Amino acid sequence: MRIATWNINSVRARTERAVDLLRKHDLDVLCLQETKVADDKFPRAPFEEAGYHVSAHGLNQWNGVAIVSKDAPEDVHTSFPHQPGFAKDQTKPQNLEARAIGATIRGVEIWSLYVPNGRELTDPHYGYKLAFYYALARYAEDKAKGKLLLTGDFNVAPRDEDVWDIDFFKGKTHVSEPERAAFEMILEAGVRELKPKERYTYFDYKSARFERNQGMKIDFLLATEALHDKRTWVDLEERAGEKTSDHCPLITELDLPDFNAVR
Repeated sequence: MRIATWNINSVRARTERAVDLLRKHDLDVLCLQETKVADDKFPRAPFEEAGYHVSAHGLNQWNGVAIVSKDAPEDVHTSFPHQPGFAKDQTKPQNLEARAIGATIRGVEIWSLYVPNGRELTDPHYGYKLAFYYALARYAEDKAKGKLLLTGDFNVAPRDEDVWDIDFFKGKTHVSEPERAAFEMILEAGVRELKPKERYTYFDYKSARFERNQGMKIDFLLATEALHDKRTWVDLEERAGEKTSDHCPLITELDLPDFNAVR
């Protein structure tokens, strides 16, 4: 089963690119983050015309996640247990944002996740980010014996080599020890990273970062032991295109004998 995760940075701006990506890689599942659209405005028709089902969760022009799949999804959820909410005013209700959607497809529980950015180390958003990791680790631990795949933009570079220049990032989010420790908690809960050979998945639009190979690895595919990948790779060609997202699609081909026989 071929699955991709991609922070698309506005699905309405890049609908055609997403449909082309489905065809290019013959994807069975495409997990999208930062769709930036409410559910009633999601551009479903082009995906459905291409033969795919759309499960989307968006509340407004911010955040937003989706799962696009050849097979009809089962057990769709738009949050996971203990997922934290957020409001800038800490005295107001901390409502859930559109940052998670999960569905079971051919026996595999797949989640598209857009982890909070954190903004600054002293910002309340940073605490929100850590709480999101902790809740996700708890969920992964509960599901460790099943077929679980956590995909998405995790907004953390777990190792120094996951950024182009660690000195450039010192004192900033994405590389702080609490974030890295929280991400490690998720791995220790029973999932492992499906690793591509390519070094980075994200290149800032500014300062010609892509052309200079100055990127970050912040997008991940995390799988339980029951799932095995035949290969995992980053589509750098997509990032090289015009008016594309600042993230690259990250793709894996899972070895699922029963599914492959049907496919």
